[in-house]
Amino acid sequence: MTTIDDYLQPLNNGVWEVVIHKDDISEPLSDNWEKSPVNVPTPGTVASYRNGQYHAHETKTEWRVHLDRYDPNVHPVLHLIDDAPLFLMISETIITLFSEAVGRSTQTKEKLKDQEISLKKGFLFGFILLLIGSVFLISPKVMYYGIIGVVLPAIVIGAGALSVIRSIIRHPGEVSDQKDLFYGGLLIIVGIILVYIPVIFWSLLLLVMLSFWMLSSAFILLNRARKGRSAIPEGFYSRLAIALISIIVVLIPLLIPGMMLHLFMLIMGVIIILLGCALISASYNLKQRSKMHPDVITL
Repeated sequence: MTTIDDYLQPLNNGVWEVVIHKDDISEPLSDNWEKSPVNVPTPGTVASYRNGQYHAHETKTEWRVHLDRYDPNVHPVLHLIDDAPLFLMISETIITLFSEAVGRSTQTKEKLKDQEISLKKGFLFGFILLLIGSVFLISPKVMYYGIIGVVLPAIVIGAGALSVIRSIIRHPGEVSDQKDLFYGGLLIIVGIILVYIPVIFWSLLLLVMLSFWMLSSAFILLNRARKGRSAIPEGFYSRLAIALISIIVVLIPLLIPGMMLHLFMLIMGVIIILLGCALISASYNLKQRSKMHPDVITL
């Protein structure tokens, strides 16, 4: 009986990634592997699993496994800084969504099928995302102030209200319900406080967090780059480019105040539009498939 674990030794010898065809293994994952809910998007990936520093991407025909420098469950901050630089996440997200939008990936299509989402909803949500993304591009400042000043407090207050309502509807007096009532009320108070916190505070906080993330990633990448290509097996020039771009973007606020947040809102708009295009493309492809196989996909 062969598993993925039998193929991982090269990763400890400087190899960046091992590719294992599904036909070559009889029992893919041991009990040590756990499904990972949050990952850097990768074209063709249908699921992702982690086992400490080992990170496996499952495609329709293969397992692609690489070794992260830090286990996100043990060192989440260092994992973000070193294994998942901000601009790597942005670029991979855009590439993945673009590949789906032009029909080069079946990831969204399979998700729609597995979750039995109707085609009409797929088209509807896709066009809604196109509309939202367009607003991000046309009025990034308005969207930023709207998210910080309205959407964020509304989400917090709404979550608190739901918790309070749930505790009242269920069995009053139980310890768990009392906790829900307490935390729900606390969330409502926090949400109300958020309404009165100046937007400039959130802007400075975001700038500090983004700058720290990018500068830390750039420092680590450049430090490894000076040791040679062998120190960056995942891609020497691509990681070097990410480090340099990160430094340039961090310097932007010094030259043009507020430009960094403006840039990220534009990037967010592009990502939302690509997501809408991917959803519409997947829905259209499913519709075409449903005409050929009406017994497979329920409209």
